[in-house]
Amino acid sequence: MIAARRLAASEITSPLGRTSPLIKLAVAIAWLVGLAFVVDPRPPLVLAGVVVAAGLTLGRVAPRRLLAALAPLWLAAAGIAVFGAVFGAANADPSAAVAVHLGPVRITDPALAGALALGARVIAIGAIGAVFGLTTDPTHLVDSLVQQGRLPERFAYGALAAYGAIPRFAADLLTLRQARRIRGLRGGWHPRLLVGLLVLAIRHADRMALAMDARGFGIGPRSRFRVVRWGWIDAAVAVGAAVVLIAALATAR
Repeated sequence: MIAARRLAASEITSPLGRTSPLIKLAVAIAWLVGLAFVVDPRPPLVLAGVVVAAGLTLGRVAPRRLLAALAPLWLAAAGIAVFGAVFGAANADPSAAVAVHLGPVRITDPALAGALALGARVIAIGAIGAVFGLTTDPTHLVDSLVQQGRLPERFAYGALAAYGAIPRFAADLLTLRQARRIRGLRGGWHPRLLVGLLVLAIRHADRMALAMDARGFGIGPRSRFRVVRWGWIDAAVAVGAAVVLIAALATAR
């Protein structure tokens, strides 16, 4: 069952939890852009280690919860690295130095270096995304984008409403499968379930749009239930993230 995750009280009151989501989003984008200009595996590994440590200490994320979020991403990174090393184009170069030679498998140094760099980037991207998601409340993120990032309210809160409706798809799928079983049909996967899900999604979207229009979303100035303000912690996180990025990039050859 898909469910929207709620932040724990310790995560909300943590330094990262109290940091402006717009600052955290800008830091994540800056780090990912910085990683795009390096081919050495050390900078992404440094950033991954820093962000995991920050999530455990500054974000107060439970180690088990963080591990559960990182495990599938890092497993995918390992698979990508192995695939890149075995099937890298550099393995076809007869003049390249051979790092591993097992029967018909020939892995050269350039292919191995490229695969390690790619896997390290995926590890860093997974760590940054996991810690950002585990320390950022979706409603707080949208409030920050609207008030601090000047994003249009109709688009921002509409996206938030669509995100909140995602768990409903799992419930709709379960209902459709039960309805098929009652009719004596297979309750497993069937292409017709997609049609039913599409119809239900359109109905939910129509009701949601009517409810938002009835509450005046996007019409004239609105009061704020939660005012998002800049603070010293935002400046500290931004400066610290810039220093960490520069130090990580300096480790590249």
